[in-house]
Amino acid sequence: MRPSWDEYFMQIARDVGTRSTCLRRHVSAVIVREKRILSTGYNGAPRGMPHCEDVGCLREQLGIPSGQRQEICRGLHAEQNAIIQAALHGVSVDGATIYTTASPCWPCFKLIANSGCKRIVFGEFYRDERIFEYAKRLAIELTQVVTPASEPEHQLVSVVAKSGS
Repeated sequence: MRPSWDEYFMQIARDVGTRSTCLRRHVSAVIVREKRILSTGYNGAPRGMPHCEDVGCLREQLGIPSGQRQEICRGLHAEQNAIIQAALHGVSVDGATIYTTASPCWPCFKLIANSGCKRIVFGEFYRDERIFEYAKRLAIELTQVVTPASEPEHQLVSVVAKSGS
């Protein structure tokens, strides 16, 4: 069966995630406009720095629980890397859709909003409910795409937050 465009780009995002060097969670992102891939990103250390898979996870070493004190992590998030790669190569993401394997954290949501992306498609819901309220305020559409590779406990098919809805 032929996948929908959302399923297609989410599968590509999952494939991008195989490059992740994070020891805790592999997350990836693909930015698309008009059915064309503009940029990709996965979570991992900045260029030129050692990867966590090589030197260990600083947050693990300090006993910091998942989802807390993210500023201590040496890695960048997938959404950050995708937006940075687009900027590095002079590619505007204004009006684009970002596909990410996990819903964005609060700092990444703000970055996505300011980048001009108008739609966020995510697989697994990951922690931060604020994104729903602010997406509605900012007219950013949020859609969850559940596929066989998504977390089984998250079976929400679609969440749409648009102004006027």
